[in-house]
Amino acid sequence: MSNDKKNISRRDFVKGAATGLVAGAFASMGMYSYTSSAYNRLPKVERKMQDFGACRSVRVTNISETSWFNNAHLIGDIHEAGGLLVNQYTLNWAPFANGKGSAKGSYDEGIASIKELLPNDLQKAWDLQKKLALHPENPGGYSCLLEVEDLDGTIHKYLLDTGWSYEWMENSFKREGIDKMLEEQQIEALFISHEHWDHFWGLPVTVKYDNRIPLYVHDGFYKEGLQYIKDCGYKGEMTIADKPITPIIPGMALLKFDVPIINRVFGETSLAFNIKDKGLLLISGCCHQGILKFADFAHANLKYDNDRFYGIYGGLHISPFEDWDPKYDDLVISLGQWGFERIGCNHCTGHLTAKKFIEAGYPVVRGTARFRSASKDYLGNGDKISFGC
Repeated sequence: MSNDKKNISRRDFVKGAATGLVAGAFASMGMYSYTSSAYNRLPKVERKMQDFGACRSVRVTNISETSWFNNAHLIGDIHEAGGLLVNQYTLNWAPFANGKGSAKGSYDEGIASIKELLPNDLQKAWDLQKKLALHPENPGGYSCLLEVEDLDGTIHKYLLDTGWSYEWMENSFKREGIDKMLEEQQIEALFISHEHWDHFWGLPVTVKYDNRIPLYVHDGFYKEGLQYIKDCGYKGEMTIADKPITPIIPGMALLKFDVPIINRVFGETSLAFNIKDKGLLLISGCCHQGILKFADFAHANLKYDNDRFYGIYGGLHISPFEDWDPKYDDLVISLGQWGFERIGCNHCTGHLTAKKFIEAGYPVVRGTARFRSASKDYLGNGDKISFGC
């Protein structure tokens, strides 16, 4: 991305976020729209119907959806540091803590304390950071394994995100056999949905087992994030997504959304799949762009079987802190217009939202509430869901 484009992106971030919490924070948290009537006022867009092929099925293994374990600690740390617009690398959270307290963190100082240990001695690195960080036991992480079946039966494996806590993610990887898959180079690529702590900061855990795995990131990554990729010991080929749609294999595409997100993060990528004879499957890390914008973009730009929305999976960013506002009910109602046949949700979707989906009669696939996941109303740690099988 050119410097001009980077500057424009940063100005757009500040402008969007500084509009005020009513507009900026809602956009940051994924509240793109609350009612379908808002869409009815927009001019009709001619559909481009880009053909990106088809696949037979997609199977998702939830490695970890528990990004943190205590909402009060996370929210309190952000509030104490100055609020939603504070640079995440200054929050003094592991692995970038320097022991100086709230809002006095530094990427350079934090990484200097552990750089020589990355990526091979992760336990020692995390133990060192625990002594310097605020609420060092709070981090968890978000990551899932995607197994995509071609029409000829070939299976392709991918990781979406790589979590946060080195300790938690290493244990989660071992629990699901991800460490062995990486060592044997069975996993073809790692997609980082966005630069947030709980999706990206656990990168050394992936790099420990495969330091050349192809990597995809949004072109809104900041200099600290790009430097971290190098400091982790990554030696592979990185693709910086700078187009709205990047085809991956037949039936699979990476979609790019430019949106300001809390704690000075910009942009998110999500995934779309065309499952033969079924229709469109959407998968997100956090969906900060909003469910409706995600669906609208796919509808306007992609060609998929039966012209039908089939499934959705991931963090859908509605009530991540388990709060609820009556206007969110309109968003739940609006989701019904797409007629999804299978819904797999967790993470920042929120337990309350999952319950609302179930009460609305949506086809939510429930989980088992194992490995510290808090609710059976959504797919928790270690749970699986299949689309098209």
